Amino acid sequence: MKQEQLLPGLFGIVNSNRDFSQRDSWGKNQFNNSFPAALACYMYSKGLKLIYLTLDNQLKIKHQTIDVEDIFGVNPLSPNLFFAFESDFVPYRKLVIGKLPRVDLVTQDISYNESCLRCMEIKLTALPDNSTYRLTDDKYGCEIVVRPDTIVYLAVSIASHFQNTRNKLLNYIDPVCSEINDWTNIRSILPLISSIVDCLDNLFCDYIDIQSPLVIQPVWKTLGKTSKLYHNCLDIFVWSNLGFTRLFFDIAKRLAKTGEEGINRPMRSVVWLCKMLYEFALNGKISHKFIIDNLTYNTKNDKAFALSGTNTHVYMVCNELIQPRITKEEIRNIIIGNGQNFLSPERRFDAIILSNPEIFDYTLKSI
Repeated sequence: MKQEQLLPGLFGIVNSNRDFSQRDSWGKNQFNNSFPAALACYMYSKGLKLIYLTLDNQLKIKHQTIDVEDIFGVNPLSPNLFFAFESDFVPYRKLVIGKLPRVDLVTQDISYNESCLRCMEIKLTALPDNSTYRLTDDKYGCEIVVRPDTIVYLAVSIASHFQNTRNKLLNYIDPVCSEINDWTNIRSILPLISSIVDCLDNLFCDYIDIQSPLVIQPVWKTLGKTSKLYHNCLDIFVWSNLGFTRLFFDIAKRLAKTGEEGINRPMRSVVWLCKMLYEFALNGKISHKFIIDNLTYNTKNDKAFALSGTNTHVYMVCNELIQPRITKEEIRNIIIGNGQNFLSPERRFDAIILSNPEIFDYTLKSI
């Protein structure tokens, strides 16, 4: 079928809570998590696995590959797959007090009463970022900005493995947490940051097999800081929940040893995670909103933490970061039915697509 005969849509996303034939489903917030889901489906159709960043028992990031089917919980091209964007993951509701935050993507199986399969946060990131664009492209990195809600999903993804063995979880963190009389007081918490990191790392080392996918991080590569897409411009990295902790644990550990006088965002994220797991170990529930609202340490809660490309590069560097596997011409196979015309030119990645109209020129020969 010719492109102009198709309704606007995204590859592989047939059943979802968004109607991609309508302009309202192509805004910045929607596109940033729906396009990556379609990209994953497309990569699956090409027989490509995603780069999986996991934690090994030496507390280092290990590069593996993971099938998209393992990310979504079912064949990505199955007619029974439903994409619920910006929804909460129902199986985790029982682990929290109050309302569970929404996550970027929940996959469901419509053949089994829309039962929830997987939940994932999605971070669509530019390569290079402002800290690495002056470097050679083998040293490019992506900035990643993390929401407080991601820390909540990190906590419940770990806690869910200890629902019937909360005492085991408590054994790891109680020796440190029981020393804290006032979790809101910087002077009470700061001297214990290193101990908090160590007790959680001991937990992770002993339960390394419980890790599971948490964050989908597609990268889109440009020619330096220009708006021109690199020929090989798209790929997907996936962080396991335990692997993801390195992004803020390693910085918190380093800063704690330098005699910092305050608690910065990476440190605070460590404290949030520990307090959430401690509450769960004691009571079987996590009061995540209370923790985030009250353990601020004089820093705004607009984000949990952010890492520049110079910091993420060391974890992500591999052939697929240097030369992503999906070319810019292939974007026309992912965005279908002239859906690109619904994009807003003031946006970021969607603006880049509009700056590269040759992608949708069907007379263009692939290089």
